[in-house]
Amino acid sequence: MGRAYQNRKDSMAKTAAAKTRVYSKYGREIYVAAKSGGTDPDSNLTLRGLIDRAKKDQVPTHVIEKALEKAKGGAGEDFSAARYEGFGPGNCMVIVDCLTDNPNRTFGDVRVCFTKTKSKIGTPGSVSHMFDHCAILAFKGDDEDVVLEALMEADVDVTDIENEDGLITVFAPNTEYAKAKQALSEAFEGLEFEVDEIQFLPQTTTPVEGEDVEMFEKFLDMLNDLDDVQNVYHNAET
Repeated sequence: MGRAYQNRKDSMAKTAAAKTRVYSKYGREIYVAAKSGGTDPDSNLTLRGLIDRAKKDQVPTHVIEKALEKAKGGAGEDFSAARYEGFGPGNCMVIVDCLTDNPNRTFGDVRVCFTKTKSKIGTPGSVSHMFDHCAILAFKGDDEDVVLEALMEADVDVTDIENEDGLITVFAPNTEYAKAKQALSEAFEGLEFEVDEIQFLPQTTTPVEGEDVEMFEKFLDMLNDLDDVQNVYHNAET
């Protein structure tokens, strides 16, 4: 059994309204990455990774281009990152990552999601120490030794490599994301990533059972409905 992580593609929204929210979240993230690191994906590896993921998740080209044009113009919203932590239904641990132009509004909105689902928002660091902040790169293959050798030659700090059902998954510290992706792309021509993410991976899981399951689903739905929320990580096992 491999390390559990969330594949954004597998959890893509099914309804048109929900897809629009997903596109909006990508657009905001691309805009922030382009504004802070430049609009050229060749020199801004964070931006390139975001664009690759957006295309894989079928985000329309015009959404990507609009975000890049907005960043080129230099005007627009001044978004900043905000992270909230706490305990969800069934006492599971939760991390909520946001991009906001109004931290007071965002905190209030996120707090409502916690209070209306019998959850408790905590202080910074209250649960994040129980998660590993990882880069995750997965692709089709069957020889993890060759992959490890390529990464070691590029001096990439690898946490773990898994090989399951013809899929190799590389785990590395989040700070090694760009370096690891570049090393793999250079070592294996035409490599296509099935998973290309930076996530918080729980070190342990918490079973969520009975009535808490429905409350947990409501909790996630409320958070994902917020425009400022980019990602939600948890250690719930339902």
